[in-house]
Amino acid sequence: PEGSPGPRPTAARTVDADGLALAPGFIDMHAHSDLALLRDPDHSAKAAQGVTLEVLGQDGLSYAPVDDRTLAEVRRSITGWNGDGSDIDFDWRTVGGYLDRLDRNFGGQGIAVNAAYLIPQGTVRMYAVGWDDRPATEAELARMRKLVDQGMREGAVGMSSGLTYTPGMYADDAELTELCRVVARHGGYYCPHHRSYGAGALEAYEEMVRLTHTAGCALHLAHATMNFGVNKGKAPDLLALLDGALAAGSDISLDTYPYTPGCTTLVAMLPSWASEGGPESVLTRLADPASAEKIRHHLEVLGSDGCHGVPIEWDTIEISGVSAPHLAEYVGRTVEESAAARGEEPWVTARRLLTEDRLGTTILQHVGHEENVRQIMRHPVHTGGSDGILQGDKPHPRAYGTFPQYLGRYARELGILSLEECVAHLTSRPAARLRLADRGLVREGYRADLVLFDPETVAAGSTFEEPRTLPVGIPHVLIDGRFVIEDGKRTSALAGKAVRGAGAA
Repeated sequence: PEGSPGPRPTAARTVDADGLALAPGFIDMHAHSDLALLRDPDHSAKAAQGVTLEVLGQDGLSYAPVDDRTLAEVRRSITGWNGDGSDIDFDWRTVGGYLDRLDRNFGGQGIAVNAAYLIPQGTVRMYAVGWDDRPATEAELARMRKLVDQGMREGAVGMSSGLTYTPGMYADDAELTELCRVVARHGGYYCPHHRSYGAGALEAYEEMVRLTHTAGCALHLAHATMNFGVNKGKAPDLLALLDGALAAGSDISLDTYPYTPGCTTLVAMLPSWASEGGPESVLTRLADPASAEKIRHHLEVLGSDGCHGVPIEWDTIEISGVSAPHLAEYVGRTVEESAAARGEEPWVTARRLLTEDRLGTTILQHVGHEENVRQIMRHPVHTGGSDGILQGDKPHPRAYGTFPQYLGRYARELGILSLEECVAHLTSRPAARLRLADRGLVREGYRADLVLFDPETVAAGSTFEEPRTLPVGIPHVLIDGRFVIEDGKRTSALAGKAVRGAGAA
């Protein structure tokens, strides 16, 4: 009859989904797979979780836009996140070039999962200003605005910052506001790792809310935690701040991972002045006894800005990965434990690691609070982000377990979120933040990025002891209608592509 949808198409194949839940593909709003997607066609760390899209370029440090000098410096700076890149052909220099490289990787087949990109503000400052701790000149600010504008036109979805990492942290609010205005003109969002998650955390959140309101830019708060002893029980203060800003018309979202420890590099703990000038300058200061003693005093007594203004507690700093094989004995132990075994002070151990590992050491930092994690994940603007660093002998289990951990532990076992609400946090909400008109829902006309999982058994397999164990209860994952996980096993499909922002020219 007239107006009928017509006959249903004949299926190419049928999947028995009895007892399974069908969901849109999960979107990892905070990923560090910038090089992993280029080197690893399997990438089961994310594919097996049901992740069909990752947002890269996080924390203000990544590999585009760059010139030759900046590329060498950023590779060195984030070796602990992504490896030194010696196995990668860095044949791009622009954001568009990087996104094109994702599309033509592995002989033009593409990548394991889809990827979007944030312009890294620290890299942009490194490119235009260098490593000096000073305000940008007018000419340098104009250069940064141009780089951000170009990156947004070439397909970035927004801009990230790492405001406890050098050199991005050297930018003042006026500089950041100007760059956010550029992002806003293209409909993108600002994703800051803000200036403190410890002492002064609430003030750091307020700064980002105020700054983006002034710039008229959407705000997405990266790994929005309240950590260290000074913030125990203070999640309601953060949520009240967000509710007030939302009520006043601000466009705000956030992501978290469902674990208490954090993960970063050991060099990130140092005071920012110790990193001025770049990685070689750090090593020079560590080699000088007087400078090294000053670093120790800031870390252990004053509270380094790299450690969020809180005096470092070496018993919370667990070594998760090293670049130099001869340092493998340190992995899986806290700095305090290793120091005690050697009969030396913790700083002596930490200084040796930083120096001999050429700043490539990664750490787990056990400073979180479970009640804060639970309260923040309930908020209506919350989304899921793994912050998964895939490097190291003992990475944080969030890299392999974030999404099944949400579904299994926090939805099914603890009831912190209903299953439907949990899925929305991992799919439609992040898709809305990314302004993706054809993803995040199971709906006709949308991309067939889909996950079939068992609500009764889905669970993270990864643990702190065995962090690379794959999840259970996720038998099927499709990207663009192609199975990347089938019957619980990774297929050979490379169905991922670069997902360009709505403001792309």
